[in-house]
Amino acid sequence: MAKLFQIFFLLLILIILSSCASLQQASIANSTQIDNLLIKDIFNTAQAGISIYDLTENKLLYRHNPELLFRPASNQKILTTAAAYLFLGEDYNFSTSVYHSGEIKDSILHGNIFFKGNFDPAFTIKNLDSLVKQIKNFGVKEVVGNLYADISAMDSLYWGKGWMWDDDIPYISPLTINGNTIKIIARPGEIGTPANIKMIPQTGYCKVKNFSLTVQSGAETLFAARELNNGNVFDLKGNLPVSSEPDTLSLVIINANQYFLNLTKESFIRNGISFHGNIDTLSLPIESKKIFSIEHNIMPVIVQTNKVSDNLYAELILRALASKYFGRHATAQNGIAMIDSLISLAGLKAKDYRLVDGSGLSFYNLVSPQLILNVLKYVYYQQPKIFQRLYDSFPISGIDGTLSNRMKNTNVARKVHAKTGGLSGVSTLSGYIQSKNNHIIAFSIMIQNYVGSAERARQIQDSLCEIIYNQN
Repeated sequence: MAKLFQIFFLLLILIILSSCASLQQASIANSTQIDNLLIKDIFNTAQAGISIYDLTENKLLYRHNPELLFRPASNQKILTTAAAYLFLGEDYNFSTSVYHSGEIKDSILHGNIFFKGNFDPAFTIKNLDSLVKQIKNFGVKEVVGNLYADISAMDSLYWGKGWMWDDDIPYISPLTINGNTIKIIARPGEIGTPANIKMIPQTGYCKVKNFSLTVQSGAETLFAARELNNGNVFDLKGNLPVSSEPDTLSLVIINANQYFLNLTKESFIRNGISFHGNIDTLSLPIESKKIFSIEHNIMPVIVQTNKVSDNLYAELILRALASKYFGRHATAQNGIAMIDSLISLAGLKAKDYRLVDGSGLSFYNLVSPQLILNVLKYVYYQQPKIFQRLYDSFPISGIDGTLSNRMKNTNVARKVHAKTGGLSGVSTLSGYIQSKNNHIIAFSIMIQNYVGSAERARQIQDSLCEIIYNQN
C-alpha cells in the first residue's frame, strides 16, 4: 500500500510539473510546428530567442530563450521610436534656423550668418534654398562677414559606439542635409561610352570620376568607391547595360558640417546673395537675431525611421530625446537614459541590458526577446494611442518598407506589422500580427550567430509568422 501511495504521489508531482512546464512553454496550439523549425540545420550553430503573446486574450503563447541576450540590429529602433512617441510627443518638431549678428544697412549685412541645427533628419536642399530665400526677403543681398554652423546642440561624436568602420554610415550632426549623403543617378550612354551621370545635389564639394562603361548586355555592376585619402572624391566604376533603367547610388559625405556650409554658399549664389567670407563652426552669440526656421514634425520622421529602417533618422531622434531632457551637447548616453525609462515602465530593469545607440548598428547592443515583447505589450495596454502610431509605422508584410518583398502571396500578407533587423550573423523580426481569428499578437523573433546569407533566418521568421497567424 505504501508503495502504491508513493507511485501515486510521484505521478501527481509529474503531472503538476508537466502542467507548469506547459504553462511556461506556452499555450499556442501549433507549438510543435515551431519546435520543428528550431531543429533546422541553421541552429546547429545559431541561437534563437522567441516570445509570442496574445494581446487580445492577455495570454502567453510561446517562448524559447526569452531572456537570452541578442544583438537587436534594427529592432533597436522599436525602443527608440516608442520612447520618442512617449517622451517627445506627436507635437514635437525638429527645426533648422537661421540667425544673423551685426546690422543690415542698404541690403548689406555687416555681420555674420548662423545656421543652428536641432537634429532635423528630414532637412533637404530644397529646405536650405527656402531658408536662403528668407534671408533675402529679410533684406539681405550681401553679407560682409562669415557663415557659421552652430552644432553645439550635440557632442563631438559623429559615429556611434561599436559601429563598423566599413559600413559607410552617414555622419551624425545637428545640421543634417539630404541625409548627409549625395546621390549619383546613372543612365546608359552610347555603347562603349561612360554612363551619363547626374549628382544630387549638384555641388562642387564632391567630385565623381566616371570610369563606368555602357555595354550591350550583361549584369549591371556599377559601384562607387571613395578615393583613398581624397575626401569626397569618388570613382564610379563598372558596367551598365544599354537597356538598363537609371540606377541611383547613395554616397556618404565626410564632414557633414562642411558639406552643409558649402551647400549654403552655393545656395547664396543661386539666390543672388553676395558672399565672400569664411565658413566655419561657431556657437550662436547671445545678441544674434532670428531670421527664420523650417520645421518638420516627428510623426513622418518616425514612419520613415521604421518603414525603411533609416539609421541616421534613428540616431537623430535619440539625440533629440537627449536634447529635450538634458540640454545642450546631447549625447547618445543621455538619449538612452530615456529609453531606460521606457524599459522601467515596461516592467523590466534597464541594467539587465546594454544599449549604446538608437539605430541598432552597434554590435555592443544586447537585448532580449522578452524586452522587446514587454515594450510592445506596454504600448498596447497602457498607451493605446501610441500603440496605433507605432503599429502604423512598422513595415507591412508584402506591402511596404523592409517587408515589401516578404510573405507576399501568403496568408499573412498585410497581416504582419513588424520591424526587421539585420547585421552580419544577426536577423530579427518583432512587432504585431493580426491572426486568423482577429486577435492582435505581439511577438519577437531573434536569430544570431549564423554564417552566410540571412535568407534562411528570414524564411524561418516568415514561417513563424504563418504559424502565429493560424493560432486559434
